[in-house]
Amino acid sequence: MAWANEELLDLAVIDLRLGGASGIEAVQALRKADAELVILMLTGYGSIATAVGALKAGASDYLTKPADVDQLLAAYERVKAGMPLTIPRSTVPSLDQVEWDHIHRVLQDCGGNISHAARILGVHRRSLQRKLAKRPLPNG
Repeated sequence: MAWANEELLDLAVIDLRLGGASGIEAVQALRKADAELVILMLTGYGSIATAVGALKAGASDYLTKPADVDQLLAAYERVKAGMPLTIPRSTVPSLDQVEWDHIHRVLQDCGGNISHAARILGVHRRSLQRKLAKRPLPNG
């Protein structure tokens, strides 16, 4: 944030999860420092709630990962042109996909410990194991 306050920026791409910090807080601080800055929120854990939160905090647009450079530039151009935000139907995940992503995020946060993840998710360990067996893990 100190660097952003010293430099003149046109665009900031902020991840929702910044290690120990919140991307929402970073967006709020950047927006407070510069009302004209284009701020794109980028996340691998997209949901309607986080999108609304990011936009209320001052993000100019919200993109889900994986997003390539062309998508980032298109979002930047859309914002600069004053075009309204639109959420393409193809980017809205199914409920199954949202559940799958949430389970994996919790499992990752638990260091792969299925028993701990099951307790956090409020499901029986065997039920979680069955869900995980239905689809392979992203990294094998």
